[in-house]
Amino acid sequence: MNVPSDPTAHGVRIDAQPGQADIRIGGTLIPSGHVIGYQIEHSIADALPMLLLHTRQAEGAVWEGLARVAVAVQRDPGEATAAFLRGIDPAALQRAALDRPDLDGGKHGVTEAILRQLAEWAEGKA
Repeated sequence: MNVPSDPTAHGVRIDAQPGQADIRIGGTLIPSGHVIGYQIEHSIADALPMLLLHTRQAEGAVWEGLARVAVAVQRDPGEATAAFLRGIDPAALQRAALDRPDLDGGKHGVTEAILRQLAEWAEGKA
């Protein structure tokens, strides 16, 4: 099968109300009950919008077309946060926090610097 390296965009229409969403991709309605949720992401400056569909594994479901696929298991944010924190080198965190140009000498300045540093690392900032 010859798949283009840059898939073309498809028109999407979502008519949503609490408890129901009719989703059409390229004019084709996705059958009722197949989608249990969706997310739309869009970086206006550099990408087309991306529609992420959460589907029910309905028997006999058929999907045809090109898609960027990501498989994920929804995790409790507390578990993900704990795993992130367990992976932190305490000495590296202390050095980074104490070397911050915005370190405040106040009563909670070091704690604030540590929290800012952790937030930046969580966002992937060096």
